Amino acid sequence: MTLTVQDLQRFLTSVHPYDSLDPDVLDQLTPRFRVQPVPAGETVYELGKPLDGLYLVHEGEIEVSDENGIPVSLLGPRNSFGERGLTRDGLAVTSARATKDAVLLMLPKTAFDSLMAGQPCVAKFFDRRRNDTRRGSDLATSRVETFMGANPITCTVATDVQTAARLMQPHRVSSLCVTDAAGLVGIVTTRDLTGKVLALGLPVTTPVEQVMTRSPLTLSPTAIGSDVLHAMMEHRIGHIPIVQGGDLVGIVTQTDLTRFQAVSSAELVSAIARAETATEMARVTAEIPRLLVQLVAGGNRHEIATRLITDIADTVTRRLLTLAEAKLGPPPVPYLWLACGSQGRQEQTGVSDQDNCLFLDDAVTADQMPYFAELAKFVSDGLDACGYFYCPGDMMATNPRWCQPLRIWRQYFQGWIAKPNPEAQMLASVMFDLRPIGGDTSLFEQLQQETLAAASRNSIFVAHMIGNSLKHTPPLGLLRGFATIRSGEHRNTLDLKLTGVVPVVDLGRIYALQGCLVEVNTRARLQAAASAGIISATGGRDLLDAYDLIAETRLAHQVRRVNGGDAPDNFLAPSDLSDFERSHLRDAFVVIKTMQSAVGHGRGMPG
Repeated sequence: MTLTVQDLQRFLTSVHPYDSLDPDVLDQLTPRFRVQPVPAGETVYELGKPLDGLYLVHEGEIEVSDENGIPVSLLGPRNSFGERGLTRDGLAVTSARATKDAVLLMLPKTAFDSLMAGQPCVAKFFDRRRNDTRRGSDLATSRVETFMGANPITCTVATDVQTAARLMQPHRVSSLCVTDAAGLVGIVTTRDLTGKVLALGLPVTTPVEQVMTRSPLTLSPTAIGSDVLHAMMEHRIGHIPIVQGGDLVGIVTQTDLTRFQAVSSAELVSAIARAETATEMARVTAEIPRLLVQLVAGGNRHEIATRLITDIADTVTRRLLTLAEAKLGPPPVPYLWLACGSQGRQEQTGVSDQDNCLFLDDAVTADQMPYFAELAKFVSDGLDACGYFYCPGDMMATNPRWCQPLRIWRQYFQGWIAKPNPEAQMLASVMFDLRPIGGDTSLFEQLQQETLAAASRNSIFVAHMIGNSLKHTPPLGLLRGFATIRSGEHRNTLDLKLTGVVPVVDLGRIYALQGCLVEVNTRARLQAAASAGIISATGGRDLLDAYDLIAETRLAHQVRRVNGGDAPDNFLAPSDLSDFERSHLRDAFVVIKTMQSAVGHGRGMPG
């Protein structure tokens, strides 16, 4: 087939992003395209081989397949392919062949690179990698390690209070971290010295062990600034030691936060921490949709926005536990309230139900169980009043099945791993996302480690979990479109939760099982999986970029609904997106399908 320069130019002006180029640029670009006929059945390129350039379908049909030979796209005229490999290392990340006689326009790699470098609109369209430049300098997006005080001043438990005060003075600090051979054991502040020593007339030889706060609240260097502010407001403290791997590495005080503005999420946390009823808290949580709008409008990334929103749910839960104990009296044995689902993963958006359970100390007796049934009802009812609706599947601590002694929970996990039937797979999928919220965390730590180790060793269980995870597939229509919901209230929309976010959540959970990774947050799991070699570095980057795009598209949709006076939901009509947005969203779904195919065949994505 013969195509003149004029023919090519007319065609290119009907294809994005070439239609946005200046005429002079298009005039220079057009002759650089090579016309390449490809008979039906012939291969255009193979996975892992160097790419000659970018391909654009002029006529015919091209099938793009992943590493396992599974088709992920069927491309017709005006569709490009090959850009993912070109924007990375120049090697094909898929295979492509003609299913019908085709005519392709191939832009050589050197010309493509020049076009990407010189035309921002082209670079934006073809480079699907995530841009991480939207990092703010405010409290919400700053990591603790960037503003903590390093090398905190320490003393031992035997240090007397006068010596402690003399240590603080020259260093101009208001606290000392108290340590022993095992690490951090406490913290003593100037407030302790005035309120517990001077006010009570204790001798200056009193050891700090008698006045310090034991086992103080700590955070890791990877926590964000709002975690510090929320913790300080909720617990009414002014100093938080920073611990990594059991080692004391820093401290954050209220003074460290003075250069940051208090974010609105912190104001909500503060109001909830002082509320006396669920009704008061509900008035605060009613502001969450507005907070979501502000966070997204402020350029916060999805993992920051969902983390801040989840912090509010955590505070509501802990405040309800405190109120429950005030009403019912002290608990007869230690307990731990845990969240699973999106709250467990710290991924709540503007619409969330509740998924939770109770671990009880093994010393609990039958006559003490009614206390915890009442506590669970008080908290779950309060959460429902605050907009965290009852779980449709009854995955809540109010269900006696999920309010049990630790020994029963251990039996649950052992049984699910030993006999991975469909119910066991479903329950394990939920329960592997557990995160402690309030109570005695020691009830969970050993069980989590035991369960991950046992699960990873059982190849049959892991295989069943993989099969279960692959039931949620991205909404890909074969002909370069989307497979939208076909009927019902949400007809012709995409469920960005069930078919967008959930497939990545499932993959992250599988990687965590395979690598015994303790992370619960999906993004953290993907990063840890790439670092541990569970998936390749390039596969991890692709999956992170795909997940980020889908998650941020979901939040943007929810914001549009809130701004329009509607309740946030997860159902997006593709027609609400631009051609550019639809193209990138579909590419993200292709990446997920490719990674699902890889895990289904027992391997990660190749590098």
